Amino acid sequence: MFWKRSGLKRRYRVRDNSRFQEIRRTGQTYSNRLAVLCILENRLPYSRFGFSVSRRIGNAVVRNRVKRRMRESVRLRMSQIQPGWDCVVIARSPIRKTTYGQIDAALARLFGRAALFVTDMGRNEGRA
Repeated sequence: MFWKRSGLKRRYRVRDNSRFQEIRRTGQTYSNRLAVLCILENRLPYSRFGFSVSRRIGNAVVRNRVKRRMRESVRLRMSQIQPGWDCVVIARSPIRKTTYGQIDAALARLFGRAALFVTDMGRNEGRA
């Protein structure tokens, strides 16, 4: 039986290391206890997302679990996030011992602080 992949599609991912570095170096940064969010405008009709989990977080199993949880949180909120931004989410050490719900709430707070959520009236006025 074949499984359908339900992760982020390739077009919605930041893949180039040079772009990761540019977002990290020149983008705006927002942080909380669990993660750091770096954003930079991309002038595309959609937003792209990248995830970084360093070896300090734990072994490969732990790092991959954290990445999957962060990706799923973003995937479920993609329709609420404004188009036209490249976002990099960097995990911090305390994230290894948290649940999916805590990761989801932390990322929602970061995207809210960055004013990237689309409001009921359309695009968010903070980033228009």
